[in-house]
Amino acid sequence: MGRIATLCLVAAASACAPKARPLLGVETRVPVPVAQLPSTPQMLRFTWTYADETFDVKGDGVVRTGPPDRARLDLFIANGYGNGMAILEGDTLFVPGIDLIRRFLPPPPLLWGTLGKLALPAGRDTVVRMDGDTLRADISGSDSDKRTWRIHYANARLVRIEHIEGGRVVEWMERVPAADGTLRLKYVHNTGRRSLQLSVTETLNIEEGFDNAIWRRP
Repeated sequence: MGRIATLCLVAAASACAPKARPLLGVETRVPVPVAQLPSTPQMLRFTWTYADETFDVKGDGVVRTGPPDRARLDLFIANGYGNGMAILEGDTLFVPGIDLIRRFLPPPPLLWGTLGKLALPAGRDTVVRMDGDTLRADISGSDSDKRTWRIHYANARLVRIEHIEGGRVVEWMERVPAADGTLRLKYVHNTGRRSLQLSVTETLNIEEGFDNAIWRRP
């Protein structure tokens, strides 16, 4: 593929991403709240749907967390069509088997965000603004990393993370309590035109923790 054609494809993909809005609120020195996994290991059961330009699929699944920085995700496709798993440890996402499951999932910073943990790459600059009970912050990447991460807290709870490049929102995740009391998690990749939505149906505290075997990589 020639350079001109490549640039055209990049431009077309960028055009799919909406422009990032100005950071709202009054600038403040309030520190960004710490967002971590609960200190007690948890198991979250959920239903999920995935969609992109070529197909859509749904099923159910379970997440098991091992604080401070481990999580295992198991996805089961509806009607017994297959399953897959992923292990998230620190900033590393391990997905064995077919690439399809990796295609479903957000990158580690946004996947951690769906679990309520803030785990972003270190940045060179942070701007924080308050707007009522909402705190928003832009964390700029390093000189070699042109990404900006925009984080949103409502009442000190992490609710949204956006990945911004070139002034456009490339991808984002959101945590929204639903009217029925469930927690809705959503990930959207704007340039890739794909989305993953999870509805958490049950959250269990596992006081005794999990067998170490679940963290072994196949």
